[in-house]
Amino acid sequence: MTAELVSTRFGRYRVMAYVTGVVLLMACFVAIPLTYGFDRPGFGKVVWTLHGWLYLLYLMAAVHLAMARRWPAGRLVLVLLAGTIPFLSFVMERRLSREQSPQAAQP
Repeated sequence: MTAELVSTRFGRYRVMAYVTGVVLLMACFVAIPLTYGFDRPGFGKVVWTLHGWLYLLYLMAAVHLAMARRWPAGRLVLVLLAGTIPFLSFVMERRLSREQSPQAAQP
């Protein structure tokens, strides 16, 4: 089932939305307090760098999906920005999942 999920454009987008969202939450709610509250910046440097690289993969997955579905530019921008705001990548993924039709799930 996991291989089927990642083999589609929408599946790759979903995986990257979740992974990017989780790492962003770790950065915001763990790394920032450690950096500024406890003077421990090491974890934050790693997590923010990881989020940056994962966000690039998220961008590629979202653009790949948008090209296949011929989204308007405004919708694409909203989906791309969702990876930069905590919790919003989960909201957008859920919204797009509701719109998912059986024909669009094909690779």
